[in-house]
Amino acid sequence: MKKEQILERLFSMRDEGYCEMNARVVNDPTLKYIGVRTPDLRRFASELFRSNEYDEFISILPHEYNDEYLLHGFILSKFRDYDKCMAEVERILPFLSNWAETDTLSPKCFERNREDVRGRIDIWMDSDKPYIRRFALCRLMSLFLDDPYFRESDYGYILNSHMDHYYLNMMRAWYMATALAKQFDSAVRIIEDRRLDRWTHNKAIQKAVESFRVSDEKKTYLKSLRWQ
Repeated sequence: MKKEQILERLFSMRDEGYCEMNARVVNDPTLKYIGVRTPDLRRFASELFRSNEYDEFISILPHEYNDEYLLHGFILSKFRDYDKCMAEVERILPFLSNWAETDTLSPKCFERNREDVRGRIDIWMDSDKPYIRRFALCRLMSLFLDDPYFRESDYGYILNSHMDHYYLNMMRAWYMATALAKQFDSAVRIIEDRRLDRWTHNKAIQKAVESFRVSDEKKTYLKSLRWQ
């Protein structure tokens, strides 16, 4: 399917009210917004993937609309061929400019290729682009926080990745909050020793306290560790 046809379909699914709300939530003034709801984008991505009509669309970068990046991410997330998927992920990463595009890109085939992904995380974390770092930390959280994949040394990525960037630091806090749910004994030591910057420290505690995966007893203790 030609890119023009895909854009025509996207505009046919436009929701004006959602467009305005989504623009405020995503908060990326570098892009335009069509206003297609996420379930509709997912269904359209599945349609394009099943019919194998996405090649031209994903080959043309940069996109003009946030909705195009989201659709692109949903398509890549369906790839089964890891090498092909990774090549396309590497190609789109430099163009990602907000948290929604970054977090949407979550390929299932990465789960079967964790060793290679771990090596890529080292490279991505060296980037000076905050959304490439956010993507790396998102993959670290989704793929490497459960046993037997977890390594305590992974906290180094969180400790050494501070930038003056809200959405990157929010991802760092999200990772630590998830670590407090899944690997409490090691994660709480990072909090106890105040090894994070104050904002990320307190935001991680806030998110952990809001989580249903953390016990009430642990929540009470975490509240006592807030950095005043």
